[in-house]
Parts: sequence; C-alpha cells; structure tokens
Amino acid sequence: MAGWKLKPAYSKLESDFGSLERVFALQGDCLSKDRMSEVIRVERQGVRYYVKRYWDAGKGLRRFFGKPRIKGEWQNLHHFIRWGVPTAPVVAYGLERHLGSFVRGALITQEIPDTQDLAQLAKQQDVRLHNRAWVAHISRQLAQATRILHHHRFTHNDLKWRNLLVNTQGQLFLIDCPSGGFWRGPWLSQRITKDLACLDKVGKYQLSRTQRLRFYLNYRQQDRLKPTDKPLIRQIVRYFEGRE
Repeated sequence: MAGWKLKPAYSKLESDFGSLERVFALQGDCLSKDRMSEVIRVERQGVRYYVKRYWDAGKGLRRFFGKPRIKGEWQNLHHFIRWGVPTAPVVAYGLERHLGSFVRGALITQEIPDTQDLAQLAKQQDVRLHNRAWVAHISRQLAQATRILHHHRFTHNDLKWRNLLVNTQGQLFLIDCPSGGFWRGPWLSQRITKDLACLDKVGKYQLSRTQRLRFYLNYRQQDRLKPTDKPLIRQIVRYFEGRE
C-alpha cells in the first residue's frame, strides 16, 4: 500500500511528482547514493528540485519496527516550517509498505536559490567568514533557530555546518534532518550538548572565541555567562575529544 502527497501549490508538476511510481522513475543528476538511499536533482520550468529516494527504512531496528528514516525527515521539515525555522520548501512526500513492512519512500524539496552550506564556505576560506558583521548576523539566526528546536524538546542530531545553508541575502536555512527527534530529561540534555558540539566542531577553527561565546549567549538569551553555564560549555568543547 502506497501513500503519497503532492502539495497543492505544485499541482502543475503532477506528471512528474504525482505518485511514488513516477518519482522513482525520474531521471536526474545523481548527487549522492548509498545502500539505502539516493539523492537526485531535477529541473522543471527553470526551478531545481531535490528528490531523495529510499529503499531501506534505516539502520538497526528501523528496518523492522518504528518510523522509517524518510518519514522522519519529512515530518521534521514540517516541524521546522510550523515553528518558523527557515528550511527547504517541501514539495511532495510519501512511502509504500507491503504487509506492514517498508518497501520504499521519497521526499521532494525545492531548491533554495543562491545558497551554499557553511562547510563549503569554510573549505573555500570564504571572505564572509572574516566579516564580523556578517558572522554576527548569521550567528544570531543560528542561535535563534537552535533555541527554537531545543525549546520544543527537539534536537537535530546532525547539526553540522554542511546542513546549514546561507543565501546571498544573508538568510540562514536548516536542512537534512532525518534523525532529529523529541527527547526528555537527561536524554534531552545529552542531545542538546551534541547539537551544540556539532556546531562548535568547525566553529572552533573558523571563529574567534569571542564569536563563539556570543553565539552561546544569544542561544541562551543572556548578556553574560552564569555559573551554571560553565559545566555545559566544558561538555560542549570536550564532546569530540579523541574522536576527531
């Protein structure tokens, strides 16, 4: 049994995106592929779309129980949209099951024009990363988006620079969140630390200590550090020790 939803705003693309069968028949530029999924890029009427296709529910018990990875991804993007966190527009999504078991699924998003991910900017030593005003502007947006996720007891679980897009107008977008989820208690605290540590993993090489501290204060909505902040900061900066 297959369930598929094409957003009404994209109904003109029904001939290409109108069913799971049509989506899996699409041809396009292959951007990535592994044992469980692939991402292709297609262009229609001058607009680019990213098509993520899964034929495996995910690692571990996801193969047999629980929520398939692709379903988690489209649900998380909808959470972002509902919470006001900028992300890629969702075009269509759905999956197919047979006797209750996952068979295949897909998610289509529209390209966000004129964007690069922050990891690319770091690798290219982009001059914008040396512009204090630009970094401060992006940092404030990132602090707000991260705070919103964590306020809802949700963590991204892969909050790396490659999953942060910026456009030429200096707007920030969060993308690619198949493994994000809701947590409580100590599990939430651990996942929050991981999110912040993922950001700082590259940040410590690209940003000054003052810029990193300013991001943290914006995230906490504080003007200065409190004694209770110091243990969390130590956990963040030490999170990946011995694993890099």
